[in-house]
Amino acid sequence: MTASRRSFLLGTGATAAAAALVTPGSAAADNVVGGRPDPEARRFTLAVIPDTQYMFDLDRGDSAPLKATLQYLIDRQRSENIVFISHLGDLVENARQSEIDDISERFEVLDRRRIGYSVLAGNHDVPDSRLDDQRGRTPYLDRFGPRRFRSSPTFRGASADGYNTFHVFRAAGKEWLVLALDWRMSAKGFEWARSVLKQHAKLPVILTTHELVYDGGDGTAAMSDYGRRLWNELIKDNDQIFLTLNGHFWPPARTTMRNTAGNDVHVHIANYQDRYYGGGAMIRFYHFDLDRGVIDVRTLSPWLLGKKSLNPLERKETELTGPADRFSVPIDFEQRFARFDPPVLPAPQPARDVLVRGTVAYWRLGEGLKDLSGNGNDLRQTGTLTASDDHSRLAPSHRSLYFGKDGYLSTVDSAPVNRETFERGYTIEVFLKLPEDFDHPWCGLFTKLAPGSAAGKTGDDPSEPIATLNVAGGGQLQWAVFPRNLPGISTNWGHEMDYETWWHIAVVNDGVHTTLYVDGSPLLRNPSTPARGISTAGDPWLVGAYAYDKVVEKSLHGWIGDMRIVNRPLDRAEFMRSKAARTAGTD
Repeated sequence: MTASRRSFLLGTGATAAAAALVTPGSAAADNVVGGRPDPEARRFTLAVIPDTQYMFDLDRGDSAPLKATLQYLIDRQRSENIVFISHLGDLVENARQSEIDDISERFEVLDRRRIGYSVLAGNHDVPDSRLDDQRGRTPYLDRFGPRRFRSSPTFRGASADGYNTFHVFRAAGKEWLVLALDWRMSAKGFEWARSVLKQHAKLPVILTTHELVYDGGDGTAAMSDYGRRLWNELIKDNDQIFLTLNGHFWPPARTTMRNTAGNDVHVHIANYQDRYYGGGAMIRFYHFDLDRGVIDVRTLSPWLLGKKSLNPLERKETELTGPADRFSVPIDFEQRFARFDPPVLPAPQPARDVLVRGTVAYWRLGEGLKDLSGNGNDLRQTGTLTASDDHSRLAPSHRSLYFGKDGYLSTVDSAPVNRETFERGYTIEVFLKLPEDFDHPWCGLFTKLAPGSAAGKTGDDPSEPIATLNVAGGGQLQWAVFPRNLPGISTNWGHEMDYETWWHIAVVNDGVHTTLYVDGSPLLRNPSTPARGISTAGDPWLVGAYAYDKVVEKSLHGWIGDMRIVNRPLDRAEFMRSKAARTAGTD
């Protein structure tokens, strides 16, 4: 097929409208104050507070920056979906009772609201930094020991000495564990930490401590001597630990290390005490986005952002945007956690579960060519096709059929669907995956063999098929149909889609308008012109091929799983999905 046959179609459809995005911390987001976080949302935030010691330093500190930071986090719990707050140690400068009392009072605002948070002892928080977590009672332990967290919604336990704690918060519909470890752990401390991980073997873990890495140059983190011990004795052999956070040294830095299981551990240091006003209680936002597979990191000073006027030095410190302060960490969360918490895949569903009212045809490609609806819309094969166990985790069946450019299926001549005009609307659904080397644009998924001219159509190019769902370059979808009420073609356009990914595709016509969906999401370029039904000449439908002027030209390059045709419009809640996916509300 030549490109010119598609030139008139490529120019159709509405142009994309610009979307105004509200980023975290923007004025629009800041209008929303208060509220509780959503533990089920797949976007959530971990707030990190590094060393605040210069603000609590005998008679030469200032608690105002930390007070502003904590209030900022409280006010934005809902808008930023802040599920937990972690302090990285060195709360105070001299481990004095007065200093500890002062910062303890600041944190009471979180206690009163039962907001989950953790603290840990840095070297400046204990009288003798040469001692490990067996040092005994200190002003820090009196104020920030396990007793403080008895009413915390996230606190789960502490080591016998009280200096190491662990916390569990809920976000994105699952539990996450935070280890808050003393700046110098003893053998007992390591043993305790390993026991916590063993008892919570399926939870992803964020390890927080005061010392682990420092800036080894150009923003790349390097292990300290104690950090190397922590890596060797705890981190590297516990695959649950995917992110570590520490303070103590400056400037900030980061690196990625490979653990014994061969997985990445993201190792970050954040400390701003060397900057103006002791860092001004600067915070790190770790914005987790499970759908995008990324953690977006931002560094800002709520205290400065809240001031009505700023001096010349303050203007430079409101938000830091250097490569060690603002960056993104790509993580395929499901794959990263699969070794210790493998996803529970739904079992195959009986065909009867998929036969909704109005089902015209239902095919489980890879399991046979019979129409499981019982309506006689069976398929026949031409060329070479390969059955596969590859499938969408959302699909009712666990099989698919691989089309390698040289084979396709078609409905048998006696199939009732060949003559169906879908006057009351229709839904066409298919699970599709394109290979990484996809290079076969304009290959068909579901196409009428006969051209528009066979149904008496004269508009546009009558040699085009009566109806075709196909894949253009870049994985773009196109539904082009000669409807019953128009002389020409009505066209829906999709967007470029990732390869090596299973997608659920649905074309839904409500009797008047047609909408193209990908993974339950309506696309932009859906025409408003009424398009009623599908014209027909009683010819077969092709599965995995495109035809022009009744000649099969391009077979599919990719996999097709389950396919279903329904003679009415389905809403998204009715789309073909596994029972487990329906229960979870996954589109």
